[in-house]
Amino acid sequence: MRTTTMGRARTRAAVGLGVAALTAGATVQAGPAAARPQAAPAAAAAPCSTAYKIEQKLSSGTTWRMCWRYDSGAGLVLDDVSYQPKGESKPIKVLNSARLAQIDVPYDDGSVEYDDLTGFGFAQGLVNLAPGECPGGTIRTIKVPDAWDPRHPNVKGLCTTTRSRGHAYRMQGDSANKIFQAQGKDLLVYTVNQVGWYEYMTEWRFQDDGTINMNVGATGSLSYGDYDAGDGRGWPIGKGAKAYATSHSHNVFWRLDFGLDGSSKTRIEQYDSAVTPPARGQAAPTARTTRTKVTKELAGDYKAYRWWRVVSATGKNKDGHARSYEIVPGPTTKYPGRGFTRHDLYFTEYNTCERFASNNPGNCPAGAGKSVDTWVNGQTLAHPVVWMNVGFHHIARDEDQQPMPIHWQGFAVAPRDVTAMNPLTPDALAWQNGHWQPRS
Repeated sequence: MRTTTMGRARTRAAVGLGVAALTAGATVQAGPAAARPQAAPAAAAAPCSTAYKIEQKLSSGTTWRMCWRYDSGAGLVLDDVSYQPKGESKPIKVLNSARLAQIDVPYDDGSVEYDDLTGFGFAQGLVNLAPGECPGGTIRTIKVPDAWDPRHPNVKGLCTTTRSRGHAYRMQGDSANKIFQAQGKDLLVYTVNQVGWYEYMTEWRFQDDGTINMNVGATGSLSYGDYDAGDGRGWPIGKGAKAYATSHSHNVFWRLDFGLDGSSKTRIEQYDSAVTPPARGQAAPTARTTRTKVTKELAGDYKAYRWWRVVSATGKNKDGHARSYEIVPGPTTKYPGRGFTRHDLYFTEYNTCERFASNNPGNCPAGAGKSVDTWVNGQTLAHPVVWMNVGFHHIARDEDQQPMPIHWQGFAVAPRDVTAMNPLTPDALAWQNGHWQPRS
């Protein structure tokens, strides 16, 4: 929950200089393109220095590599993300960059709507992490751009560590006494940013099987005295039904720029399956899947049996199949109140000035639009950018106080044909690729 409008205004006044810089579009990124149709892909980034490099070899043999930087609007940005499982002679490039693109928070009573990244100093709210919050890992220091307190811009706020996630797989072997199983390992990279009463935990989990999970968790404090009318727009907390907490939505956007196999010229494909009743003599209904090549900008919505993948234009696995990453949605509550929140994801053509899903700073050409929905205008996709929208409707409960338990929203991208087999396949099963038969 947030502070009241008045309390939030007091917070804004305290950080006026930093917010003013954000509104002006201050950032550590490159400047805007001259015009949208002519926007060119960014030049290949130079290797980052040791201080900004993250490299972790997990116990299963998989290595993740990336560079990090800190943007004055988006906070943590991860660049040049690559994945190298065992058996691959060199890293496989996955992403040019990955970052948050907005946290839009409208309140159910219509009194306020916050855009926490571009309008309320999300990046400037980076907090110091205690050693116990990063067990077995390293806490790095970030110099925060446009820091609220210029005397203390350095924050120990970036944790990189490893975590177990439970079973990666389990399979009963040919004999009853043979079990193949492995416990999965993740590289976890995260920061915590405070905005008003909320503390947002932005985490990136890089699994040893090549999957990347992106999540934002909201915790902190449930504000009190926000709302005092029992008219369905709030929920009673505390004794009886005197104090109400205002319900609201969190619409979180991510921006992913894929660079599979080192090329930004990726392809987008949409898959839909239709299920028909059993025909005469059939034991079950029939499902037929069709592929649609997405060649122009798209505002997309999930429905049953629909999914998308981003396909490499240059790379193939050892089976000769094009490498790709499938977009895997998490639970979401789509907010219908704004044009930019009415779709689950967007594919737009790369443009340096299009950085935030809403209230994009005024560094785009006149008439370019301030939100991602206005950028979908039929342009051909040569260098697609993925914008993912995941919503959460927060109706408070007694258990939200105090402190408020963390609630998560996010999604994943999963490798599809990046490697010829499961990258964690045990050596004893490495021969079982394709239509195999048990050994005699």
